[in-house]
Amino acid sequence: MVTIVDTISTTQLRPRHPEKVNRPDAVSPPKPDWIRVRAPNTRGYADTRRIVKENGLVTVCEEAGCPNIGECWDKKHATFMIMGDTCTRACAFCNVKTGMPGALEASEPEYVAEATAKLGLSHVVVTSVDRDDLADGGAEHFAETIRAIRARCPTTTIEILTPDFLRKDGALERVVAAKPDVFNHNLETVPSRYLTVRPGARYFHSIRLLQRVKEIDPTIFTKSGIMVGLGEERHEVLQVMDDLRSAEVDFLTIGQYLQPTRKHHAVMRYVTPDEFAGYERVAYTKGFLMVSASPLTRSSHHAGEDFAKLQAARTARGR
Repeated sequence: MVTIVDTISTTQLRPRHPEKVNRPDAVSPPKPDWIRVRAPNTRGYADTRRIVKENGLVTVCEEAGCPNIGECWDKKHATFMIMGDTCTRACAFCNVKTGMPGALEASEPEYVAEATAKLGLSHVVVTSVDRDDLADGGAEHFAETIRAIRARCPTTTIEILTPDFLRKDGALERVVAAKPDVFNHNLETVPSRYLTVRPGARYFHSIRLLQRVKEIDPTIFTKSGIMVGLGEERHEVLQVMDDLRSAEVDFLTIGQYLQPTRKHHAVMRYVTPDEFAGYERVAYTKGFLMVSASPLTRSSHHAGEDFAKLQAARTARGR
């Protein structure tokens, strides 16, 4: 092992996850063969990276260490993360930086719209960090970003992946009024794991958030996802499916949790591809329009193709 000591810089580097620095290491089992992916090295990947950097944008693909970044960026698909790269919460699974964020960048909605145009996206995904420091949780910034994309790229469909806007009255309504095509909010895990995995959130608030979207505008597709391998039981995953269907959620994603660092929650188990296939079959019987369940499934993976399938499934059901 080599230790590098910086004797030149006078600026003290801030830890990416200061709240996790003093935690004991959590050791995960070795990754099975079905988890491994190739390192990104294609021209398409390089082009997408250049456009993202030229427009000063943050992507959740990089910040969260998504294993699918090579595949998605090669196809010029990226999930833009607005409102900075620092989150006010400290979930045990997440690799996004935590701390007190800076002020919002007023021009960011235009930058996102510009990058959407340059990449030629027919479907764009926009997410954000949690901004509990803002009075509206960043709802108006989401709405402005949706409007900017609509103005610049009128034929592009828009999918948003939002925080829960906990204790932010009127925030959800503001975002829904901007009429995204897909409203995604992830539950992340089963209720019994919230205190250790997602302590800043409330399970039934998130369910109600998704239900409220449908009450305000039934034409918007709703979507949610969970990770497995965090210590949940099968019957708990099936109960989450029922809770989401009670909120009329259209699209469910289920993927394998992967530990970003040893200071994050350990992987308790690697769920097999056959088990994922079983979850997918059960979810379809419960009435979801779309289900994606596999070890490498992530919220925004294949989002454009999946949106077309969502539309087709709704048409087939006559909804």
